[in-house]
Amino acid sequence: MTDRKTELAGNLAKVEERIAAACAAAGRKREEVTLIVVTKTYPASDVRILSGLGVRHAAENRDQDAAPKAAECSDLPLVWHFVGQLQTNKVRSVVGYADLVQSVDRARLVDALSREAVRAGREVGCLLQVALDAGASGRGERGGVAPGGIEELAALVAGSPGLRLDGLMTVAPLTGEYAGRQRAAFDRLMDLSTDLRRAHPAANMVSAGMSADLEEAVAAGATHVRVGTAVLGVRPRLG
Repeated sequence: MTDRKTELAGNLAKVEERIAAACAAAGRKREEVTLIVVTKTYPASDVRILSGLGVRHAAENRDQDAAPKAAECSDLPLVWHFVGQLQTNKVRSVVGYADLVQSVDRARLVDALSREAVRAGREVGCLLQVALDAGASGRGERGGVAPGGIEELAALVAGSPGLRLDGLMTVAPLTGEYAGRQRAAFDRLMDLSTDLRRAHPAANMVSAGMSADLEEAVAAGATHVRVGTAVLGVRPRLG
């Protein structure tokens, strides 16, 4: 076993233990939580190793990195998630490889995704990114739609050809009333998910929690956690 494979296998095992322990503490079955490994800044060779270790969900946040990596790993049984803020001029490329886009936060993006999904003959899953720190502008510091905008945006996704409304995503806010209160933030997201499912019962994905706070997300009821650093190591600084 190569050194890198040994390292990733060890890290993956530790994360798996954390998720299993969090599920046990919350009275949930381990199968209720899906691990998405965020592979941004790391090479396709790492993705290939992770796939061999049983990882089935990979996430990227920059199209210029993700597109060639997904192409290089197209033979692997992976579900690709796009989790970064998405500009409409990148949508055609992203639709080419992403099975789910977790950062849907505005009508213009929905229209672009629908148009390109239809053109490509694909169905793309969409999660609405919820900004729990949304200010007067209605958007968060790191993108996202304010809670009050979820209903309208969800209806737009649900009615758009080529798109599938899968649920909600959030990033624990750094500012506002939920800053430093991850569990409260994730509880709020679960309440919003409950509201969403009244109109859209199949939109039951809740993506929340990362390396530092996955336990709080699992305790709140998240169905998916997005873990990068705890699996792949501390990322090199981007120049």
